[in-house]
Amino acid sequence: MSIGVLYGFAEVSEDGQEIWGNIAADFSRLTAYSFMIFNLLCAPCFAAMGAIKREMNNAKWTLAAIGYMCVFAYAISLIVYQLGSLFLTGVFGVGTVAALLLLAVLIFLVVRPNPYHSDYEKDASVSVRLNRNTSV
Repeated sequence: MSIGVLYGFAEVSEDGQEIWGNIAADFSRLTAYSFMIFNLLCAPCFAAMGAIKREMNNAKWTLAAIGYMCVFAYAISLIVYQLGSLFLTGVFGVGTVAALLLLAVLIFLVVRPNPYHSDYEKDASVSVRLNRNTSV
């Protein structure tokens, strides 16, 4: 219904046959895929936002979480679109550079060593040594 309104139709049938031609003219497979990825990852509906606010019990944290979801969705969508354009058409530009930088940052965040792991082991070994010394 809402996409039908965007394309100038007041009513759209269940199968949407009226607008498929317009949508096909505006979206390629790559742009449609990027658009779907953005919609899957971006901020949820208002009911879910209300649940987030209720669980976080803080408006600032709620806005930060929703903002994070939107920025993350945009970044992933940008990466998919720009790298898809690079592989399909060979077009290399500023957007491709931005996508490669974002991808590098995301890969770094996934594969970096856990900064808290070594501290935990050190603290645990100190704790064990202290317990052994005090039990004598």
